[in-house]
Amino acid sequence: MELDAFPWGSRTLLVGILNVTPDSFAGDGVIDVAQAVAMAEQMVRDGADIIDIGGESTRPGFNPVSAEVELQRVLPVIESITESLPQTPISTDTTKPAVALAALDAGASMLNDINGLQGDPALADVAAARDAWVIAMHNQRHRSPATDPVVAVLSGFRASLAIASRHGVDHERMILDPGFGFGWELSENAEILRRLSELRVLRCPILVGMSRKRMTGEQFGWGVEQRLEGSAAVTALAVANGADLVRVHDVAEMTRVVRMADDIVRQ
Repeated sequence: MELDAFPWGSRTLLVGILNVTPDSFAGDGVIDVAQAVAMAEQMVRDGADIIDIGGESTRPGFNPVSAEVELQRVLPVIESITESLPQTPISTDTTKPAVALAALDAGASMLNDINGLQGDPALADVAAARDAWVIAMHNQRHRSPATDPVVAVLSGFRASLAIASRHGVDHERMILDPGFGFGWELSENAEILRRLSELRVLRCPILVGMSRKRMTGEQFGWGVEQRLEGSAAVTALAVANGADLVRVHDVAEMTRVVRMADDIVRQ
């Protein structure tokens, strides 16, 4: 599927999460290349439109890894999945320019940056040079509890878009992610979800990534392994409130949720 020609707004895209790490918060990390490829192939059969591959956990309190380690984890997987699934767009979930460049050269076509291009400025240069799509996440670094969370997200998005523009990244290739679970209280996550449509003012596709996160069940005492239904609930609400993409672990189940929600919302 070519994202350049995708009729945005016609349906919700599913981004399947493939963590090539030993310490994923969701307990779904894999290191073996063959296993990772098999998981990606199953995700596509189950309905995934994009595979998002990450080689460094970003769970709370995560331990950063070097670019060398990250490359050792993700490059063989990207190369193998590109060969196995040539029609499936691959996103690389990284904050490191060296990893991003190697991943794009290996077959990825998207960068997923949890710093929203506000970390290493060279990442935006890589995206521009390779004409890559960019998922820019709002990362709540300096918390101000008095700030309206939607206003804060919009401010962060505008900063990311300004950086992208300065470095030559095409606005039409920018996807924005509110960063659910990154520095927000549960009530603030819920408010951002309720007001998700307000983020569309910037005229970029909106990606929602809440799969198995705290807001999908911690308030009820549900552990990560018990959050399928909670993830389904927030995914349906995200579609209803204007998400263009949802990033999920449980692709088969969320495909059915999204198709049902799309059938109602998008008719």
